[in-house]
Amino acid sequence: MEQANLKELEAVIAIARRGTFRAAAIDLGMSSTALSHTIGRLEADLGVRLFNRTTRSVSLTDAGRLFMRQVAPSLQDLHAALETVRSQRETPSGTIRINAAPFAARAIISPLVLEFLRRHPDMNVDIVTEGKMVDIVRDGFDLGVRVAGLIPTDMIAVSLGRPQRHAVVGSPEYFEQHGKPLVPPDLLHHRCIRVRLPDGSLFRWRFEKDGEAVQIDVQGQATLDEASLVKIAVLESTGLGYTMEQEVLNDIEAGRLVRVLEDWTPPYPGLCLYYPGRRNLSAGVRAFLELARDHSRRAGHSPALETSP
Repeated sequence: MEQANLKELEAVIAIARRGTFRAAAIDLGMSSTALSHTIGRLEADLGVRLFNRTTRSVSLTDAGRLFMRQVAPSLQDLHAALETVRSQRETPSGTIRINAAPFAARAIISPLVLEFLRRHPDMNVDIVTEGKMVDIVRDGFDLGVRVAGLIPTDMIAVSLGRPQRHAVVGSPEYFEQHGKPLVPPDLLHHRCIRVRLPDGSLFRWRFEKDGEAVQIDVQGQATLDEASLVKIAVLESTGLGYTMEQEVLNDIEAGRLVRVLEDWTPPYPGLCLYYPGRRNLSAGVRAFLELARDHSRRAGHSPALETSP
C-alpha cells in the first residue's frame, strides 16, 4: 500500500468538516470529481471505506471516525510545525484562511482583505462564511471574525473598531398601510420577516432601553436563513426586518426604507479578529493583524481594545 499523502489526509478532514463533497471541494480549490477520485484512491489503498455516501448525504464510517480521532490532531501538529518555519520568513507569502459570519466578511473585504492583497502580492486570502460558530483551530483556519461577545475566551481578539447596532426597518409603503410600532410589543401586530438560525431555531428580535431587555418572537409569512434576503423582502413591502445597521444605512438615507424603534436598539461591542495565542503566527498573519490594528487606529479606536486570555 502506498503512503497517504498530505492532500489526501486534508481531503478527508475537509469533507468531514463541511459535510458534503461539493463544499469541501470549494474549500480545497478542486472539483468535486477530483475530490471524489482522491478519496476513492485513499480508500482503495487503506482497504476500508471512510465515508458512507448516498445521493443526499455523506457521513463518516466507523473507520472514518477513527481516522478523525487519531489522524486529524497529528495533521494539526504538522501544520503548526510548518507555520513555525514559515513565521521565520520576512516577506509574507502563502495563504491565510479566515472564517467569518457573512455580514462580518462583507465588513472586512474592502478595508482589510483587498488592501492586504494589494500590499502583499505573494499572499492569498481564503474566506469561508458560515452563520454558525466553528472551532477555527480544529477546522484549519488562521483567523476568525465575529462579534466580540461570541469569541471563545481562549482566543486573542483584535478589535476592528466601530460598535455594531441592529435596526428595525420597513418600506414607506408598508408603514402607510400598517402604521409604525412605538414599542417592541407592538411588533406582534405587524408582519415581520423571520430569520432561521443555523441550528434550526427562529431568531427572536432583541431590544433594550433604560436597562430593560425584551425579546420578541415576531410573526410573519416569510422565514429566511440569510440576512441579505431580509432586506430584499423588506424593500418589497413584505414586512418589517431586523438587520445589521450597516446593511441598510444607504437605503434609509435614500428614503427606500424607514427606521423604527431606534431608541430600543443601542450599540453593542463590534467585530473582532481572533486567533489562538498558543500558535506561532506566520509572517502573513502577522502582517494582516498589523493592518487590522492600523485600520482600527485610523478609525479612532484605541488598540487597548485588544484582549487576550
